[in-house]
Amino acid sequence: MKSCPPPADRATVPYRAAAVCVLIVLGFLFALPLRAAELEGVRMPDKIVAAGTNLILNGIGLRTFSLFKVPVYVAGLYLQQPSHDAEAILDSRAVKVIDVHFVHDASAERVRDAWREGFETDCQSPCALPPDQVAKFLATVPALNAGDTSMLVYAPDYVTIAVNGVVLGKVTHPQFMRVLLATFIGPHPPTARLKRELLGLPKED
Repeated sequence: MKSCPPPADRATVPYRAAAVCVLIVLGFLFALPLRAAELEGVRMPDKIVAAGTNLILNGIGLRTFSLFKVPVYVAGLYLQQPSHDAEAILDSRAVKVIDVHFVHDASAERVRDAWREGFETDCQSPCALPPDQVAKFLATVPALNAGDTSMLVYAPDYVTIAVNGVVLGKVTHPQFMRVLLATFIGPHPPTARLKRELLGLPKED
C-alpha cells in the first residue's frame, strides 16, 4: 500500500497561498479582452490578426456626408507598424486592413457612386485602372445598412473585399489595390477628418 505524502510544512502554506493568488490574478488579466478604441458608438480592438499577421490599430476615423456632417461610417486602419505617412502606407506591400462599420444606411447605387467618385479623384492621368476589374468590383457592391461591416484585407499581392464576414471578391491589379486604399488616405480623401484620424494625426487647430 502506498504511503501518504508527508504533511506540508506550515511555514510554506502562506507562500503557496500567495502564489496561487498571483496565478489567479495573472490568469484574469490575460483573459481580459484587448483594449478597444471607440467612435460614434463603434468599438474596434487595438490588435487583430489578418492574413496570418499581427496588426495594430493605427487610427479610427469617422466619415460624414453633406454640409450637415451626417455620420456614415467609422473606419479603422490596421498596420504592422504605426505610421503617419500616407504615401509610405500606400506604397507598402505589407499586410494591412481597412475595417469599416456603417452607422447609416446606404443604397447599393449610393455606395457604388462613392467608389466611382473616389476612383476618379484618386486615379487621375496617367493613372489607369483595369476596366474589367473595376466593373467586377462595382458589381459586387451591395446596399449597406447601419450595423453592417466591410473589410479590405491587404496581402502583398492582392486585396480581398468582404461584407459582414463574407468575401465578395479579390483585386490583384497593383494600381487598383493602391487606389482602393487611396480613397481613404490618398491626396483626395472623402473628408480631411477621416484621413487625419486614420493616420493617427492630432486634430488641427
